Amino acid sequence: MSNQVKFLEPIEVLKKIRTGSAYVVDVREPHEHAQSHIKNVPLMSLSKFNPKEIKPAENQLLILHCRSGHRCGIVSDQLIASGYKGLIYRMSGGLLAWEKAGLPLETNITN
Repeated sequence: MSNQVKFLEPIEVLKKIRTGSAYVVDVREPHEHAQSHIKNVPLMSLSKFNPKEIKPAENQLLILHCRSGHRCGIVSDQLIASGYKGLIYRMSGGLLAWEKAGLPLETNITN
């Protein structure tokens, strides 16, 4: 793995979101995002991912998340291959770890 890629625990990601210092991207698929997601985190699914759409503000960390952490690794590799120069943070354990930590999620459960 590139030294351009780092990991953050879910609680650290939440802190960064709350202070506005994070540009968080959900790389899961639309049906997963529809079931539950972190409030105000945009979806850029792996299947349609375009590295050119990643544009964090100068003062923001780029943080990727998926369900378990695997797909954000693929996206990290795609970003680096496309010439992205900034640090890339992956949320350790993905949304499963976020949920296990009891952090807030927006859900849309339908029967």
